[in-house]
Amino acid sequence: MSKIRAVVVDPNVSGRLALYDVDAPTPAANEAVVRVAAISLNRGEIRRSTTAEAGWRPGWDLAGIVETPAADNSGPSLGARVVGFVRSGAWGELVSVPTHSLAELPPSVSFAQAATLPVAGLTAYHALLKGGSLLGRPVLITGASGGVGNFAIQLAQLSGAHVTAHIRRPEYESFVKDAGAHYVVIGEDVSAASEYGPYHLILESVGGNVLGTALGLLAPDGAIVLFGTSGGNEVTFNAQRFYGTGGASLYGFILFHELQLESAAVGLKRLANLVESGQLRPHIDLEADWTQIADIAQKLLDRHFPGKAVLHVTN
Repeated sequence: MSKIRAVVVDPNVSGRLALYDVDAPTPAANEAVVRVAAISLNRGEIRRSTTAEAGWRPGWDLAGIVETPAADNSGPSLGARVVGFVRSGAWGELVSVPTHSLAELPPSVSFAQAATLPVAGLTAYHALLKGGSLLGRPVLITGASGGVGNFAIQLAQLSGAHVTAHIRRPEYESFVKDAGAHYVVIGEDVSAASEYGPYHLILESVGGNVLGTALGLLAPDGAIVLFGTSGGNEVTFNAQRFYGTGGASLYGFILFHELQLESAAVGLKRLANLVESGQLRPHIDLEADWTQIADIAQKLLDRHFPGKAVLHVTN
């Protein structure tokens, strides 16, 4: 096959995303070619597609079947069901994936469930690792109604943490409670979370005033892991209160950096095993055919739903 279909940025079409014929992948020796069955959408890649040059191919999350194993004999074998992560271009019929970013799926884990795991699941997993042992410790998760937040609540609860979830919209309260949050704080102001702190670990993705307040909610030697600024890039905070806490830290989180320290394959395998055992439940709000990519991407940007959107790749 010399050509495949893939999602491509086209500034001249509505939504800037369309399915076009592109060259089939030519894998490196350490890459397996995966026939993609399902993809998951993340706001980061969609935001970039709104300004990316014509021809750019978005996509980080994929799940499917190994069609061509890696030439160096690393990674999954022919026909293996896998979940994978790439830096771009995951939204295609065939995708070359480095074997260090592929994990085999347990039989009971669906492609749709698996497709939610790479970016959202790995972000939650690695961010929580920054807190070390969470057993019996208070953890605050802001922006908790999103895909990362949902996984983070579940994984923190599994780790024995006392989880406080901050959300800005009251209609999502039951959503975060179902995920395992012990306490919920609602609104643009996170200061009410002080009732359940101070916090050993805060996972922060809102920025702006929320981050400014959260910096004052840490326990001694506590840490904030910052992985987003959906509420604003500029932050004002009480510096004296922050350093006066003693040992408190603010960690800038980028998933691509974390995956240099531990391969995606390791975390993806752990997450998939938790899904198989029923201890981790991917929340999929919307499933559709990938021909609807532009419409679903816009709905995700407009926050029409919490949780994840999964598209099925059809021939």
